[in-house]
Amino acid sequence: MWKGRFSQPTSALVQRYGESVSFDHRLYPHDIRGSIAQSKALLKAGIITAEEQSAIENGLNGILADIQNGKFEWREDLEDVHMNIESELTRRIGAAGAKLHTGRSRNDQVALDVRMYCREEVGQIIAALREMQRSLVECAERHPNAVLPGYTHLQRGQPVLFGHHLLAYIEMFERDVSRLSDSLKRINVMPLGSGALAGSTILLDRELVAKELEFPAITQNSMDAVSDRDYVAEVLFAIALCGVHLSRLSEDVILWVSAEFGFVSLSDAHTTGSSLMPQKKNPDVAELTRGKTGRLVGNLMSLLTLLKGLPMTYNRDLQEDKEPLFDSVDTIKAALAVFAEMMAGLTVKEDKTRAATSDPMLLATDLADYVVKKGLPFRQGHEVIGKLVAFSIAEGRSFSELTLDEYRQFWTGFEQDVFAVLDVETALKARKNPGAPSPDNVSAQLQRWRKALGA
Repeated sequence: MWKGRFSQPTSALVQRYGESVSFDHRLYPHDIRGSIAQSKALLKAGIITAEEQSAIENGLNGILADIQNGKFEWREDLEDVHMNIESELTRRIGAAGAKLHTGRSRNDQVALDVRMYCREEVGQIIAALREMQRSLVECAERHPNAVLPGYTHLQRGQPVLFGHHLLAYIEMFERDVSRLSDSLKRINVMPLGSGALAGSTILLDRELVAKELEFPAITQNSMDAVSDRDYVAEVLFAIALCGVHLSRLSEDVILWVSAEFGFVSLSDAHTTGSSLMPQKKNPDVAELTRGKTGRLVGNLMSLLTLLKGLPMTYNRDLQEDKEPLFDSVDTIKAALAVFAEMMAGLTVKEDKTRAATSDPMLLATDLADYVVKKGLPFRQGHEVIGKLVAFSIAEGRSFSELTLDEYRQFWTGFEQDVFAVLDVETALKARKNPGAPSPDNVSAQLQRWRKALGA
């Protein structure tokens, strides 16, 4: 590439250290598509003839077919995906191939390729998120009447429907979809034509290239265009946060399948055994997902650290943006796919969850609501029920086992109807506010999501 300036060949060690083709070769479909669009701009500018443009396009399509069929040899000495393809094109069609790079730098070329890659992969991640949401909807619908304790501080708080719990994650994943969809606004800006940093004196129709490549806008500053990796950071953040959501769900599943909880069981196809302990059935998918989230967060931090000290414009450091991006994309797609499949095989042990929700303390808040409805200020009511809880624990008797006279020791306003409050089904049905876990609300939300997702 630069033999005109240098009198010595590049050291073999430097070649191995600096090559990126071992990982950036996956950009080949975008690189080829971008090059075909470049050739059309060169034709319009009069740099190449129609015959040369046709030869370039046909040559590139031939290379594309060879790569897809595993017949293309990637060469480390040519550094990257761009030079491998350009070199082979020139070998195949001659001088016309050497004209392709006119008015273009690898700086704006790679910026284009990575944007196109991100655009495609964001669409695939969104599709995987939709499958994950569908899996959760279907899991909830398999167990419409399952109840389990809701927790704060990992202490039992109030009863909720199992479906309501899963709907919380569906909402989280919807925010992930929204973030990724919004990132497309920043991704979908075409940088080709920015050159190395200051464009070129050869005027190429950037709008034509943008239209060819389905970009709705072009970059407005050549220096920013070749150095901008904000969109990569944005994608990595959205992926990392999606991973955090999966990790939280993983933690719930890991707790639920433990003997201490025993709320759910996973299929044999999505668990593993122990090499030593024959009885073990381990939730490896959830554990691995929880662990892989660390990689997703680390990849984001790696890129942000890479970017924070770079001067304008392109610096070779930016070669290090691709491996974190590729790894995060691969990891989140795999995690979403396997997790959705695992949830499809999850079964709720409704006898265990119902037994857990029979804990009378889960209805302490309902008792507080009861006294408020009777006219007691909430802070006083909270204190009354707190004392009643302490008395119940000290006596070793549940709320339903206490007498009305014992209730009235703490507040004289208690009446016989207090005992009607002490029922899980009644408690759930009473939670009718939008967003609350009444059976009607949960059913309506699942129907809404089923319609929205086409599930």
